[in-house]
Amino acid sequence: MNPHQVLGFDRRTFLVASTVGIAGQTFGGSEQTAAAAESASGRSAAKSTILFFLCGGASHLDMWDLKPDAPLEYRGPFQPIATSAPGVQLSEHLPLLAKQAHHLALINSVGATVNTNDHHAGYYHNLTGHVPDLTFATQGNNRTPYPDDWPYMGCVVAAKRPQRTGMPNAVTLPWKPSQAPYTRPGQFAARLGVKYDPLYVYGRRDKPTQFRAPDLVLSADVPAARFGVRQNLLSGFDAARRDLDQYAAVETWNSQQQRAMSLLTSGATTTAFDLSREKPETIARYGNNINGMSLLAARRLVEAGVPFVTVFWSEEDEFVAKKCLSGGGWDTHGNNFGCLKEDLLPAFDLAFSALIEDLADRQMLDETLLMVTSEMGRRPKIGDPRSGGVTGAGRDHWTHCLTDVLAGGGIKGGQTYGASDRYGEYPATHPVAPADVTKTVYHAMGIDDLEVYDNQGRPYNLLDEGKAIVELF
Repeated sequence: MNPHQVLGFDRRTFLVASTVGIAGQTFGGSEQTAAAAESASGRSAAKSTILFFLCGGASHLDMWDLKPDAPLEYRGPFQPIATSAPGVQLSEHLPLLAKQAHHLALINSVGATVNTNDHHAGYYHNLTGHVPDLTFATQGNNRTPYPDDWPYMGCVVAAKRPQRTGMPNAVTLPWKPSQAPYTRPGQFAARLGVKYDPLYVYGRRDKPTQFRAPDLVLSADVPAARFGVRQNLLSGFDAARRDLDQYAAVETWNSQQQRAMSLLTSGATTTAFDLSREKPETIARYGNNINGMSLLAARRLVEAGVPFVTVFWSEEDEFVAKKCLSGGGWDTHGNNFGCLKEDLLPAFDLAFSALIEDLADRQMLDETLLMVTSEMGRRPKIGDPRSGGVTGAGRDHWTHCLTDVLAGGGIKGGQTYGASDRYGEYPATHPVAPADVTKTVYHAMGIDDLEVYDNQGRPYNLLDEGKAIVELF
């Protein structure tokens, strides 16, 4: 049975299975601390990573890699603008981020060796660094997460960093893409075991400053008034254990029970998600919406010491979905330019520029790696048959080329690495793959040992492919 299907059980089972997990494999070598881990050059490792994933497939051509000299049917109406970094240009609809470009490294040559041209494969490739296997080509978006998938890079970091008392090592917010049964592969610990899965925290569009972590909610038969009573908690855990015995190795229970207790009783856990502690002007700077507040919560989480925080752009926007013929995010099959100019880019520009500015002001940017990616770019030639062709002004899926953006965490800002061809269709110079970008994240975090042992005690490497793009540091 897929270990992630336990999320369909009752709330008590959900608490234990999703938050703390109960099975997995063993890492070779010792766990690394952020303070001790260093690269071969002696650079101190980043303490945390915030990955901002633009769900749907963000158009590289209309954000980062504009082609003003290409024919009109490729370039579209947007113009590039100068930024705070000489030689680095961004879309005219990213004016706030343009002021922060001296912190940015744009990787404009991320390609895909295998192209299934759908979301599931795009998620998996860019989140794990591994080329999607044949099942992605044969099943498409019906390909559910498998227990023997390769793990998400955030889960690898979570497994390599020592567990802090009371705080998880990986947190994902404000949702889990996508709606069941179409849950996207690549965002879980998979073969590492659910004990390294992220803690999922959920946000609400109508109350964007409020987050809830159902993973940390006790069953209804344990009232809040009795929350701190260890005996009552343990009785709840014991009941959950009986539910999970058929899926879990009993010998791992005690350590995971203790981890759950730490999460449930930690004041740091609840404080990290309490945005009421933030000034109104800070909330306004990020944008008082679910995506902006998720980035603000991410900043609070890295302040609390969480090594890896993932923010998946919330797609559940019915207005954008109808306007763009999409799922409500960056999947702009129709009206690509109107949706970007009027809805997506202003919100992204406000929130991500605020995060960079905020971390820099707090002197946290050097120790926090920021990454922006998506499951794919958009087709350079304008016109998607699903939206009426050229007149629909949409861009279709395009997994052959996209731009990844890095900042902080030892990255040298104000640079562009690699280039796509004149139409933005394929990498042209310094081509890299998602494996190289994933290895770059590991390098920034000081993680070099990727050896693990399977359940039979046999060693293997979590990511043989790729190498870190050390020129970025």
